[in-house]
Amino acid sequence: MPELPEVEVVRRGLERWVAHRTVAETEVRHPRAVRRHLAGADDFAHRLKGHRIGVPSRRGKYLWLPLEDTDQSILAHLGMSGQLLVQPHTAPDEKHLRIRVRFTDALDTELRFVDQRTFGGLSLHENTPDGLPDVIAHIARDPLDPLFDDEAFHGALRRKRSTIKRALLDQSLISGVGNIYADEALWRASIHYERPTATFTRPRTLMLLGHVRDVMNAALSVGGTSFDSLYVNVNGESGYFDRSLDAYGREDLPCRRCGTPMRRRPWMNRSSYYCPKCQRPPRITP
Repeated sequence: MPELPEVEVVRRGLERWVAHRTVAETEVRHPRAVRRHLAGADDFAHRLKGHRIGVPSRRGKYLWLPLEDTDQSILAHLGMSGQLLVQPHTAPDEKHLRIRVRFTDALDTELRFVDQRTFGGLSLHENTPDGLPDVIAHIARDPLDPLFDDEAFHGALRRKRSTIKRALLDQSLISGVGNIYADEALWRASIHYERPTATFTRPRTLMLLGHVRDVMNAALSVGGTSFDSLYVNVNGESGYFDRSLDAYGREDLPCRRCGTPMRRRPWMNRSSYYCPKCQRPPRITP
């Protein structure tokens, strides 16, 4: 699943190539791609026609395109394989093209939603007074948001009575962090993924938040993390942060800090990667 850096890379591309363009027509080529728009494909296409796309926005892993002249937004669920591509009109259709959006201007590009596994999709939603699609109003601010409250996060973390990786992946507590960047930040902070949140002091919380921000900014600088061809930016290009990962995917390779072989453990239907020497398991259980 794409995490904050990957979604932000896509958002920046959409801001450059799609913002302030008016929709001429929308073609829905697969009904599953608009299954979250309960009124159906024809209604989705009809309600976009003639409306102008605003500046794309993001909160955590969630991306949306506001319609400038309405109180609605197009929410994009990328899922595991969704891609928002800006392509020339003459470019051949992708094998898994699900939605095509054409614009009224003379620019020779259109927006395409491509999704091999059809887990993602686009849907239209009413906005809250804060400008968020109403279905994601419960999502917390992300650590790169200027209005993210470090002190409030620390207090919520202490009250959570959970373990730190579970807390980092709780999108109602802090958004945008997924499995990859949680493992990376915890390795940088020398914290085991099962450390109880109740044991976190304020300095430790702020130190961890600093590492979360650092690893996300580092990933952003190289276009995010791509392990296969399914995650790409709007121009179809992959990110390169997978070459700089210190923890995730490095089972049995030497820890870049102490040389101890890295370990992988099953965790909530996923995997956690960690250094058994630098990130010692906690003695206290939650």
